[in-house]
Amino acid sequence: MTVEFAKPAEIFDRDVEWAELVRFASDDRQGATLGVVSGRRRQGKTLLLYELARSTQGFYFGATEATSAESLRRLGEALGRYTAAPSPLHLADWPSAVDALLALGRDRPVTVVIDEFPYLARASRDLPSVIQHALTPGRIERTGSRTRLLLCGSALSFMGGLLAGSAPLRGRAGLELPVAPLDYRAAARFWGIDDPLLAARVFAIVGGTPAYRREYVQDDAPDGPTDFDDWVVRAVLNPARPLFREARYLLAEDPDLRDTALYHSVLAAVADGNGTRGGIAGYIGRKATDLQHPLTVLEDAGLLTREPDPLRSGRSRYLIAEPLISFYQAIMRPAWTALEQRRGADVWRRSQRRYAAAVLGPAFEEIVRQWALRFAAPDTLGGIVAEASAAVLTDPASRTSVELDLVAFGEPPMGDSPRPLLAIGEVKWGRTLGMVDLERLTRARDLLTSRPGLDARHVRLVLVSGSGFTDDLQRRAGGDQDVVLVDPARLYQGE
Repeated sequence: MTVEFAKPAEIFDRDVEWAELVRFASDDRQGATLGVVSGRRRQGKTLLLYELARSTQGFYFGATEATSAESLRRLGEALGRYTAAPSPLHLADWPSAVDALLALGRDRPVTVVIDEFPYLARASRDLPSVIQHALTPGRIERTGSRTRLLLCGSALSFMGGLLAGSAPLRGRAGLELPVAPLDYRAAARFWGIDDPLLAARVFAIVGGTPAYRREYVQDDAPDGPTDFDDWVVRAVLNPARPLFREARYLLAEDPDLRDTALYHSVLAAVADGNGTRGGIAGYIGRKATDLQHPLTVLEDAGLLTREPDPLRSGRSRYLIAEPLISFYQAIMRPAWTALEQRRGADVWRRSQRRYAAAVLGPAFEEIVRQWALRFAAPDTLGGIVAEASAAVLTDPASRTSVELDLVAFGEPPMGDSPRPLLAIGEVKWGRTLGMVDLERLTRARDLLTSRPGLDARHVRLVLVSGSGFTDDLQRRAGGDQDVVLVDPARLYQGE
């Protein structure tokens, strides 16, 4: 039986995550269970779990960087306070500590949260194995308990390996919950921004990380479109604000990112538009074969994502997962000395073109792909979109490559049927789109129609612009349902 616990008002959005946590915590069945919660820092995981423990009258423990002995002492003190014991509990070792946590759930389901679990596991390497043993099926301490143990961490490379492969806890968890950044629409609501153009410009810098709205800018949001430039200077490029150094700290905080100079160079290459392995290698002066490890580490840390090209087998491109890092690499890192000297206004004035090309343009393209996946109505794109990405198409007649900012596929077919290609698109932030852009997409559609393995008979041509469309293109779209025009207002408010 699942008990309902209302989500606290201070938690914005996160309805799905809260519902999953409540379902896990209120499970009345006998037997202790394990859940794992992960996500990059600043996403609100601690608030979620603290409020869950408070709402369910559970136990919350926030780990710190400490020796194993100090952590055991702190945990014993916290357990003593929670159980109203006359003195702190003495925990001789981690097996006895885990059993003490399981004992909390003898009489009822009890939420037990261990936040920043990687700190404990790095000081006591055998801790995952200890938990595995404690949760052994048939063990009386487990079967006699209804503790709902939640392990939480921000070190994605560590948390990702906690349940993977031959890891001790693989197969033990009943919940594996990632807490991702807010999507672009939720982020606009969180920042209180109604203007779609302004929302996109802000999202391109701070993304959907909740903490950047409050503590990191002292609750300072742009007061309308005319305030955007001043806001960037006072909130992002200001050495007195925590957001100023945040991109650097994101790399420094992950213990698996040891060669920070190399990782910064890789991220700078991607931010400069070099998304392929060969392009990254050329940018940083390394061989492509030398990049396997740093690329894998950055992927595991949640800072890079690898997106396969659906039209070119074996090809892929890398994207920076955190918009603030793209902004830092493109705008801040090259001018760091000037920024530290509080010349942010001058740096920002000189960076407008680079911001539009290296930050805002790619972010706007990603917003469009998220719109296609999550918000576009089936009637708009001719079906339910199952995959949306960018792609490169080769035109054999002209021996040129055609870059498509949006390639939207439908659900994978059954058997050997060709996969439905629903839409292809052109996305431009700062340019008015016209008939020449439609003709380019039409040519791409013709090439895809004869491509084996694809059903491209009903492809919609999607043109997205932050600057509008020519009159002749609007007239054409008005009489052709296969031509879809999308502006920022539709991205943020429509289907």
